[in-house]
Amino acid sequence: AMKKCKLCKTEYRGRKDKIFCTVKCKSQYYIKLNEATTRATKRIDKILHRNRSILLEIIGKNRKQIKINRALLDKKKFNWGYHTHTHTNNQGKLVTYLYDHSWILFSDQEVLISKIKASEQPEI
Repeated sequence: AMKKCKLCKTEYRGRKDKIFCTVKCKSQYYIKLNEATTRATKRIDKILHRNRSILLEIIGKNRKQIKINRALLDKKKFNWGYHTHTHTNNQGKLVTYLYDHSWILFSDQEVLISKIKASEQPEI
């Protein structure tokens, strides 16, 4: 049976699971898909990267963790709503992750910032 290419709509014959008429159409399709994703995520990625830079600047290169006042992050315009994932630890505290860093916000407005090795990150 004839099928239509997902990109250029040309009719072709091929395996049941084939969806493009040529390798060129297949790669063009995925290039376009990637470009669309990049355009859509650029603004958010910028915020995430900026947040990570702020955490790194505060914790420094060699420290594993530091406790600071929330006001310091607010002053640096840290965007609390943007992070990569969250996890509730054994003590019932919400741990918020940003790539390889995490923070816990305590009720007294203190923030514990930690650097996490990839092997210690919980599965999402």
